[in-house]
Amino acid sequence: MNRSIALAAALSLLAGVAAAQEAVVRGLRISNPWARATPRGSEVGGAYLTIRNTGTDADRFLGGTTAVAKSFEVHQMAMDKGVMQMRPVQGGLEIKPGQAVELKPGSFHIMMMGLKQPLERGQRVKATLEFEKAGKVDVEFPIEAIGSNGPAAKGPTPKAPMDHGAHTGH
Repeated sequence: MNRSIALAAALSLLAGVAAAQEAVVRGLRISNPWARATPRGSEVGGAYLTIRNTGTDADRFLGGTTAVAKSFEVHQMAMDKGVMQMRPVQGGLEIKPGQAVELKPGSFHIMMMGLKQPLERGQRVKATLEFEKAGKVDVEFPIEAIGSNGPAAKGPTPKAPMDHGAHTGH
């Protein structure tokens, strides 16, 4: 009987963690993952989350994999001479001890390129994130509306001229 109670408590705890959309691996706390829906025919999609380093050593978010896209990379958007530029983050995104990095629209984000299917609102995308030291962690990205600023946000992201380099459709 005690085993049943312990198992039920453990499953309840795991369900609470899953509901909160949070994962912890070797001092990295990954929270609030989400992705934007894409129009039919789009070959790229964006995903976002927050990474907090509660450990004592810096780590790097290198990218990852997902079954719905050919590549899953860390990118950065920044204004350059009035034009929004988007480029891969070479060598990964460093997360220093005590630091939190929010991947969000208009800043650091995940680019899923070579989409094999549209990302549809209400569905979820499973992915494996890869870190230099912490290794791999599985995450699910709930898909929000096209133009969303996140699960709690309403309305589209402000528009700015954008240079996607070799990327199209984002």
